[in-house]
Amino acid sequence: MNLAPQKAPHLVTLMFLSGLSVASLNLFLPSLQNIASDFGVDYARVSLAIAGYAAMAAVLQLIVGPLSDRFGRRPVIVGGLAIFCLASAGCLLTTDFVTFLVFRMLQAVIISGATVSRAVIMDSYGARKGASVMGYLAMVWAIAPMLAPALGGVLDELFGWRANFWAFFTLGAGLLTLCWFDLRETNLNRSETLLAQMRTYPELLRSGAFWGYSLCTAFSIGSFYAFLSGAPLVASAVFGISPAKLGFYIASITAGFILGSFVAGRFSARHSLTTMMIAGRVVACGGLLVGLLLLSAGIVHELALFGACACVGIGSGVTTPSSNAGTMAVRPNLAGSASGLSGAMTNVAGGLAAGLTGVIITADNAAFALLGMMLFASTLSLASALYVRWVG
Repeated sequence: MNLAPQKAPHLVTLMFLSGLSVASLNLFLPSLQNIASDFGVDYARVSLAIAGYAAMAAVLQLIVGPLSDRFGRRPVIVGGLAIFCLASAGCLLTTDFVTFLVFRMLQAVIISGATVSRAVIMDSYGARKGASVMGYLAMVWAIAPMLAPALGGVLDELFGWRANFWAFFTLGAGLLTLCWFDLRETNLNRSETLLAQMRTYPELLRSGAFWGYSLCTAFSIGSFYAFLSGAPLVASAVFGISPAKLGFYIASITAGFILGSFVAGRFSARHSLTTMMIAGRVVACGGLLVGLLLLSAGIVHELALFGACACVGIGSGVTTPSSNAGTMAVRPNLAGSASGLSGAMTNVAGGLAAGLTGVIITADNAAFALLGMMLFASTLSLASALYVRWVG
């Protein structure tokens, strides 16, 4: 099935861009202890390779989006891939931890693949069709972080931790070659100067619809982060389940997201953005309400609780492609800027949701606190979707 008009890159190219952007965060996680031992540093210091990378990615989203609006999507993506390859080679070859950390943070430039890809989709397909394509890409966003650590662990076991960065370099170089030939410029409405572009930003920031779409995405993903923060305590304090079984249940919310993303891919082109957003939010809130009612009735069972959480995954998969598309459709000439700003907001919301859940949840209230926090975030996301429909 040909999903794209002639000017758009192939869907597989966008999938690889998004997949590498996500996998680059956690492919090397199984190697953290070996990296710490090799460089002679403690685990707390080497963990900066995760926290520093995440912080840099959040900042870069605010930069690469506007750059793609001014200079075009192709040069930003191609340039980001080239820098990613150089940074991967730096991580691979260095024998100094500080140098390794600098290059590792520089690898965060690959976030341009995910951020600018969304703008490429909007340039090529428009809002509804774009939401459908984003649904298929969202499946990659969910699958990549599930598979990447397993691959990284195998590479470390066979060849040592530096093999992970050989993989980064090889994948980056291959994708750079693919984009060089397949990724044509889709931004045909670039501003003349950065100053002229900046003058149009207030139009975006004053738009109630932009904030509604963005907050819908942010709170939707925030419920995900709340789950990741609280699920381990619920598993041990309430159900006493093993880590292996917990891993299965954690994967259930991701599996739900994949299913919801597939539904979005099939139906988003036929329905309005707000219809898909609200439908996803109703599934998420409804599942969590059922879970809380079961807990209140004294039915404390792991399938009931994690089944409710899986509904959050399904709802988020249905919602986020349309809310992302809507964010960029508000001002199409600032699609890259909108994508970057919305992405940064989502990162912040996720961090706040995880932190707040960690503060609220205890061994005594674990199940209620987890579902309650997830319902709070999902309700705010639903309110944002309803607000968009009201102002639209």
